[in-house]
Amino acid sequence: MNFQSSELTQQVAQTARDFARQQIKPYVMEWDESQEFPVKVFREMGKLGLMGVLVPEQYGGANLTYFEYKAIIEEVAKVCGSVGLSLAAHNSLCTGHILLFGNDEQKKRWLPKLATAEWIGAWGLTEANTGSDAGNMKCTAVKEGNDWVINGTKNWITHGITGELAVVICRTGEPRSKNNSTAFVVERGTAGFSGGKKENKLGMRASETAEMIFDNCRIPDSNRLGEVGDGFKQAMKVLDGGRISIASLSLGIAKGAYEAALQYSQERYQFDQPICNFQGISFKLADMATEIAAADLLTLQACDLKERKMPMTKEAAMAKYYASEVAVKVANDAVQIFGGYGYTKDFPVEKFYRDAKLCTIGEGTSEIQKIVISRELLK
Repeated sequence: MNFQSSELTQQVAQTARDFARQQIKPYVMEWDESQEFPVKVFREMGKLGLMGVLVPEQYGGANLTYFEYKAIIEEVAKVCGSVGLSLAAHNSLCTGHILLFGNDEQKKRWLPKLATAEWIGAWGLTEANTGSDAGNMKCTAVKEGNDWVINGTKNWITHGITGELAVVICRTGEPRSKNNSTAFVVERGTAGFSGGKKENKLGMRASETAEMIFDNCRIPDSNRLGEVGDGFKQAMKVLDGGRISIASLSLGIAKGAYEAALQYSQERYQFDQPICNFQGISFKLADMATEIAAADLLTLQACDLKERKMPMTKEAAMAKYYASEVAVKVANDAVQIFGGYGYTKDFPVEKFYRDAKLCTIGEGTSEIQKIVISRELLK
């Protein structure tokens, strides 16, 4: 495994870095305070190919690898976790599901709009009473002639109100039975499909998280992705790739917090010397750098396996689990290094601290990752 960044990866990372500094950084706290979802920024990212990173050129995408994808999310998340999260959800979940399981006609119909961010995508698996317990979902799809009628509510959905298109996993069989769910695509404007309550979150406040409500929402069978009953299996495959994106998001937040703390420790003087001279601070920085490097390597390993089309469920879960926990720890230590200033909104680390926690929860909690890892170990 050679994890030396290619010239292409470096160029793509620089593009994302420049965009984040110019188009995102000046507005980060404004969006965080107002909880505005900055749609225009995503349309601009679409023009650069950042919203269809893994999509083949024939469908309007950038046709890049997971290595470039990791670099893009990291660079954006170093500046704003919220924008990084929405970028990851759009690419990996909604767009990724159609890319993996759509037929050619479906790909031609929807991927060009998603890859250019003409349409923002949402992905609906979670419900109020079925977070980690996804097999017990209440949102149903019932076949009527050549149509399906969807009823129920999806919760905690990124872009649940704004997204112009949603991939939705619905129960089509009996509760807790095998192969009891199916994936469908629902376009905004379809009768019976609406956005619900927007969540008021601790962090990731500029990334819209909301309910999606389906009330006798009728869609044609041509909107079904894959076979009836394959929805849950498809979702698990989608989440394998999605976990690479959340690991990358975690790395971006961790690196952003670490770099801010490193710089501050060299500029902040106490007792007539920079605080980085004190072992209490320098050892914290050493731990932060080491843990970030380890998380980085785990994520690169998952990217490598994914690109080589090899099994990577365990490695993706390891990367997501470890990187997300590192993000929380590093952000916490960064606030400590800043001291009282770190607790104010005048410095960036308090936002990294708030944003980081989501990484240990979204797309499978740390506890779920341990279940995935241990099952793979004990096969």
